[in-house]
Amino acid sequence: MSTAVDAGLDPLLRALSDGDCLDVAERLNRGCQCVSLDHERLRSELERDARDGALLSMIVSTRPHLFADSVAFVAAHHQARMAQIIAAVERVVALPGWEALALAYAPAAARQQTAAAGVFLGYDFHLGPEGPQLIEINTNAGGALLNVALARAQRACCAAVAPLEAAVAAGGPCDPEAAFIDMFRSEWRAMRGDRVLQTVVIVDREPQSQYLLPEFVLFQRLFERHGLAAFICDPAELEFADGRLWLGETVVDLVYNRLTDFALTEPESAALAQAWAAQATVITPHPRAHALYADKRNLALLSDDATLRAIGADADTRSVLAAGIPATRQVRPEDAEALWRGRRDLFFKPASGFGSRATYRGDKLTRRVFDEILAGDYIAQRLVPPGARRLSVGGVATDLKMDLRNYVYRGRVQLLVARLYRGQTTNFRTPGGGFAAVVALPCAQS
Repeated sequence: MSTAVDAGLDPLLRALSDGDCLDVAERLNRGCQCVSLDHERLRSELERDARDGALLSMIVSTRPHLFADSVAFVAAHHQARMAQIIAAVERVVALPGWEALALAYAPAAARQQTAAAGVFLGYDFHLGPEGPQLIEINTNAGGALLNVALARAQRACCAAVAPLEAAVAAGGPCDPEAAFIDMFRSEWRAMRGDRVLQTVVIVDREPQSQYLLPEFVLFQRLFERHGLAAFICDPAELEFADGRLWLGETVVDLVYNRLTDFALTEPESAALAQAWAAQATVITPHPRAHALYADKRNLALLSDDATLRAIGADADTRSVLAAGIPATRQVRPEDAEALWRGRRDLFFKPASGFGSRATYRGDKLTRRVFDEILAGDYIAQRLVPPGARRLSVGGVATDLKMDLRNYVYRGRVQLLVARLYRGQTTNFRTPGGGFAAVVALPCAQS
């Protein structure tokens, strides 16, 4: 189904041959309201295993705003620019001086050495007037496997959407599921060499109540299809004994860690913390990855040219980061007056926060909340408004905000997705919003 708004798309698509993909992407995001999500195909993707026959029904009834019905568009030029910014961050993190900086304020667990890199780094961007802007990095970025199912369930409601299906096809050269399995096996090989990986445990607090429980189930099935025993559990169900991590009578080889207890300091994480300290189990992502990448204070370092120069970052890397990361600073009580005066152009985030919790746009702040921010551990980042996507919601053209997430492993982008929402931050509570598949529009100059 498509709407009358789509009638003018053909001239836009023809404009791609002239290399005008930046303008075309913006105009498609404003004007293409076609519904591309095929719900029956989505059901077949989510319920490939007979045990999961009610998975889509559960999502529809309890998570109705998890998936958007339409795709989002991005210019290939912007996609390439995001990859350049990601590569620049990776070069900085690889510098010996970065470790000393990032670990200076990290918890003790982050100082544990490990050969595992950490799966599913999430590099989140807003598309500003100056191009993609990196607003944060996460180490437990959820949604990757859900987004593979979503992308495979798109139908070509207009010519621009047609290439998406081939890009994520199972068994194809860019099959994300194959890349995900290879990633977990790479984590295992980095620490255990040629030993056989047998058991994977997906861990989160009270997993049956987690919003992304459907994805845990999908990962369990993916691991099982590749010959691994896979379980979903609460960290309190694990036990560390005899130098091993156990789930009941089963030795755990690898933990896919979905906890937001990044330093493994909560009582329920005690067995995991012991296994991490002993390197008895491959835990990924892990406290060290969070400290090196995802602590929000790192953004202040990455956007400070003098700091980058001091640790040996080359001029090209510094230039890419200066253009691609909004100026960020740590919030200090002595800077209160200047921060309050300039608050309308700032976004405040807790240093170890996640999932948009306790984040504030400066123009929405009360003095009481600002005082709490000063007393907490926050950063202040130059405000970069998110991009926009106009969709038909209940037959009404509705403007939604849009951010872009790159799922990354060892510097390689595995999947690019969008999140559509209304309100201050991504929330999965917006009618018409949720995860959206991304169509990258080719540019003649790309």
